[in-house]
Amino acid sequence: MMIYVHIPFCVRKCHYCAFNSKVGGAAERAAYVDALTREINLRGDDSAVETIYFGGGTPTTLTLAELEKIIGALRTAFTVDDNAEITIEANPGTVDATYLRGLKSLCFNRLSLGVQSFNDALLKILGRIHDSRAAIQTVELAKIFFANVSVDLMYGLPNQTLEDVRRDLERIDGLGVQHVSLYGLEVEDGTKFFELARAGRLALPDDDTAADMYDLITTTLPALGFKRYEISNFARENFFSRHNVGYWTGKRYFGFGAGAHGFDGKLRTSNVRDVATYIERLNAGLSVSTVEEVVTRRAAMEEFCFLGLRMTDGISARVFAEKFGANIFDVFGAAIDDNRRRGLLAVDGDKIFLTARGMALGNAVFADFLL
Repeated sequence: MMIYVHIPFCVRKCHYCAFNSKVGGAAERAAYVDALTREINLRGDDSAVETIYFGGGTPTTLTLAELEKIIGALRTAFTVDDNAEITIEANPGTVDATYLRGLKSLCFNRLSLGVQSFNDALLKILGRIHDSRAAIQTVELAKIFFANVSVDLMYGLPNQTLEDVRRDLERIDGLGVQHVSLYGLEVEDGTKFFELARAGRLALPDDDTAADMYDLITTTLPALGFKRYEISNFARENFFSRHNVGYWTGKRYFGFGAGAHGFDGKLRTSNVRDVATYIERLNAGLSVSTVEEVVTRRAAMEEFCFLGLRMTDGISARVFAEKFGANIFDVFGAAIDDNRRRGLLAVDGDKIFLTARGMALGNAVFADFLL
């Protein structure tokens, strides 16, 4: 079983960000931590926990004492495995050596850094609080305390060129990190970028250039020693994100915090998004979680396929049969055959997986597995 903890606070809202996050003061953050620990205590069931992931927002806007309080609640409410992967997201500009040392003492063992780019002009366009120098310094500091450091890399950014992407990859090669998560910019409603795009003031790369950027990244990272284990994730050997793999392979997970989602194998739940409402309801002893979806057998079969196919190893016909008592080719034969003919899927013995071309067009393939 896995746990996700949502920390919705940031120093500043980035121009592209549509996540459930906000700028919050110290009093609001403290009230949120109190409510969050209350939710954990109410819902804990002593399950064995394999991974914990603190995401946001920017979890490192919290003090070490606040993080310690949350970790303590989790350890009281659940049985955390001795070798659990415990990840925290951080942004350059929010951590220093003292803070990183504190994170390690709290048993965090994986750090995910929101670098996005090493180009100062692009970072400014994105609305990030750090520059390239701070990003590099933070990565170097993080490596002192953590053996498992991941960085986020974005492409398809306003005014970004193919040469900008190439320089970012060169910088990543020199930093010696263990994991890279890749994000193509999506302009989403409710963001500053959405407003700029609507006004015709967002100079995005054309589709061909964005595709060239994607191809450059997805061919260069493996050449640098990063194995592509999922459509958007690359890692050194033995450094795959166990938490994310759990999502793609259908493991149970609790979601704590405003807007967090959970899945118990049959029910998908979601928490109220608004931070003030979340705090108020928990202070009043009320539930913050609602059932979002009852996962039927049909939906479970669909998710097995389109989530599992995100991974380069793909899905197993044998595991599908064991899990659902059905032959995958009887249920999804048309989708498999059609995508094989288009060169997007391949079958090798028990395994069904995306081709390199299929990785670039994954969403089109996944849509075919909706019955």
